[in-house]
Amino acid sequence: MRKLIAFDDDTFDKLKQLARDRMGTLQELADEAFADLLKKHGIPVDLKDALRKSAALTKTPAKNKAGSSPRRNSNS
Repeated sequence: MRKLIAFDDDTFDKLKQLARDRMGTLQELADEAFADLLKKHGIPVDLKDALRKSAALTKTPAKNKAGSSPRRNSNS
């Protein structure tokens, strides 16, 4: 899938230079940046991450939202 993204000239030049320095492509830089952004927000990047997250959720017991330590009103 192709999408058009606009950069200002200075940013684009810096990204091209970074790609050259790393012996990679601008696409590889974009893939890394978007994967990091998704991870930051807790969104699985691929199927492996989704399964890992799902397995972790099933291992943790669900918390009782009714409250395990009820509050007492002091009407003294």
